[in-house]
Amino acid sequence: MGYNGEERAFIEWYPRGYGVGFKVKERLFETQTKYQRLELYETEGFGKLLVLDGTVQLVEVGEESYHEPLVHPVLLAHPNPRRVLVIGGGDGGTLREVLRHKTVEKAVMVEIDEMVIEVSRVYLNVERGAFDDPRTELIIGDGVKYLKETDEKFDVIIVDSTDPVGPAKLLFSEEFYRSAYEKLNERGLYITQAGSVYLFTNELLDAYRAMKKVFDRVYYFSFPVIGYASPWSFLVGVKGDVDFRKIDLERARGLELYYYDPERHETLFQMPRYVRLLLESGDEGE
Repeated sequence: MGYNGEERAFIEWYPRGYGVGFKVKERLFETQTKYQRLELYETEGFGKLLVLDGTVQLVEVGEESYHEPLVHPVLLAHPNPRRVLVIGGGDGGTLREVLRHKTVEKAVMVEIDEMVIEVSRVYLNVERGAFDDPRTELIIGDGVKYLKETDEKFDVIIVDSTDPVGPAKLLFSEEFYRSAYEKLNERGLYITQAGSVYLFTNELLDAYRAMKKVFDRVYYFSFPVIGYASPWSFLVGVKGDVDFRKIDLERARGLELYYYDPERHETLFQMPRYVRLLLESGDEGE
């Protein structure tokens, strides 16, 4: 896994020998932060590539293919998303998309690794002023601890974390979901990325079942993300009477999105048949 100097390529290897790779021109930056190994590369055709602990986080050209489906479906499904919490997302892309919504009055972002934010500010064209927006409250800290201790309530909570394996597993636990549920307003939405549909199927199933124990309803969907072992999965937890299958198309019209298509919102819910059957097998009798 990682950079091959002879081949001038970066390859992320997934389970069962599946890899996602980019041809690179050069390695721009590398450091061991307090929490993880951070690398930055210039690719041949996708701009800069951000890597944490050997896993691709984003490439500049196409990063919206991840950030748009993570943010806009839940904000457009919520009737009035005024207060939003982002956990993780140190590159600033998720925060940037949140702040495109005029209804948002405050966006709190909690990122544990300050170095990711600093490197993103200096090298990446991703946050585009989001960190300095007057609606933004940027907190350097542990998202799990913050959610447990804060007195604030939110309309939407977005978890933009690394994959649901290793250190990030706490963000996919029933205990964490309960903390999130408590910190949502009476009508609230929670969303998390949940890994590769094909290669992290078991992790997706575990997260879905844990969320089902906590939220009033849970939805799953997938989206093709540039740089990831797509299709990539997302899970949405609902508190109250919000219908995630219906979005506000009037609010969507001013967004001018590139990847996620609000007018075809229903296509999000396509899932390989065997995965859908696995997910729904635990729903019998409910």
